[in-house]
Amino acid sequence: MAITTFPTVEKCTSMRREKDTVVTDLDGTLLRGRSSFAYFALVAFDVGGVLRLLFLLLASPIAGIFYYFISESVGIQVIFFATFLGMRVSDIESVARTVLPKFYLEDLHPESWRVFSSCGERCVLTASPRILVEPFLKDYLGVDIVLGTEIETYKGRATGFVKSPGVLVGNNKADALKSTFGETQPEIGLGDRDTDIPFMALCKESYYVPPKPKVEAVGTSKLPKPIIFQDGRLVQKPTPLMAIFIIIWIPFGFFLACLRIGVGLLLPVPLHYYAFWVTGIRLITNGIPPLHIKKYQDQSGVLFVCCHKTILDSIFLSASLGRPIPVITYSTSRLFEIFSPIKTIRLTQDQALDASIIKQLLKESDLATFPEETTSRGPFLLKFSPSFAELTDELVPVALETNKNKMSMFHGTTTRGWKWIDAFFFLMNPRPTYEIIFLNKLPHEFTCKSGKSSHEVASYIQKVIAETLSYECTTLTRKNKYI
Repeated sequence: MAITTFPTVEKCTSMRREKDTVVTDLDGTLLRGRSSFAYFALVAFDVGGVLRLLFLLLASPIAGIFYYFISESVGIQVIFFATFLGMRVSDIESVARTVLPKFYLEDLHPESWRVFSSCGERCVLTASPRILVEPFLKDYLGVDIVLGTEIETYKGRATGFVKSPGVLVGNNKADALKSTFGETQPEIGLGDRDTDIPFMALCKESYYVPPKPKVEAVGTSKLPKPIIFQDGRLVQKPTPLMAIFIIIWIPFGFFLACLRIGVGLLLPVPLHYYAFWVTGIRLITNGIPPLHIKKYQDQSGVLFVCCHKTILDSIFLSASLGRPIPVITYSTSRLFEIFSPIKTIRLTQDQALDASIIKQLLKESDLATFPEETTSRGPFLLKFSPSFAELTDELVPVALETNKNKMSMFHGTTTRGWKWIDAFFFLMNPRPTYEIIFLNKLPHEFTCKSGKSSHEVASYIQKVIAETLSYECTTLTRKNKYI
């Protein structure tokens, strides 16, 4: 019996399925792509770096030979071994929770999701390691039961091998389904290959998902939960070809990043814009920044209130203005403070003392602050800290954007990794782009002097920046990040 003898998933109705149970495979069924290489490559690179990615890439042809000509199970185990050998289990769990969900969500099969989301109880049965897929499936798709391959561990590290009964393929999938549901037959089974037939035969209705990787993925607006926090260094899903390109590019990219950093350190800030252009960095400035006027003792400088995208925000803000703008912050990389051409003022978190320090600094120059307090990626702004609002009425919101097709290979932010490397990864992109949008200075009626509370001022600035970037505001703060 071949999988193609089953009716296709398009013929499965999704009406009145609230009381039904659906069991589905993952790769090639619930996801459009049949290959899971890219997800293992993400784990390899984000946990083990470029050498682990190279090891996985070199092992892939061996895995392919086993998979197609000897045993599907053995081929998959080769990939497991190359990816997980020696990795800390906590690191694998962290990547599964913060890196993989974005890429999984971008690959949801529309017809499979239509059927899957209509059912009341949802079960995913996959050869992939449960430790990798469970956070995504349960947190973002509302899956009730995840049955995946269990990896062997020793003293908190993965051995590269799998636990009995082995990789969940073929009859192992059927056995896992029987042990979970007993004599109860799930209403719907979805699969995409012949080795899915054993578990599909245990369902009342079975449907085949044809291999159509070019079918358009489920739109983000139809997903049950958005991804607000996302980590990981790679912008694109690392297919084998992309993985080869990344490995080849990294030595050149690192040299290019060092060159760009050196130029930024050696040249004065007024020349940074031109130096960026020569070295392939594109700095886009929109809006009309306020003129720099010498301040008298009784006048306050401008406080630029910015969203926070990367550790380099203050440098690009200064370059766009053609003058150094000191930045006030509660925490940043010590190495960045030492080598940055922009003065960084680290605050004490003593509210009264910090307020007096900032007010004195504003008498001397303009300042910049990042009230999100932490970098974020997707189309969301974290809750703005209102602490800046009472310090001055000279408030200029600034929208920073680095994400919308402006980085082709590497993200310049991280939560799991070392922050001081963020600058290198951003500048390792072939043509990194920063867009800075200066918005209008806050009108008097929206300042604390007019009677507005500091929370109202902060919320208003967050709102205008979010509208400018077509982002959504959230009530989440840095404390919510990856908890």
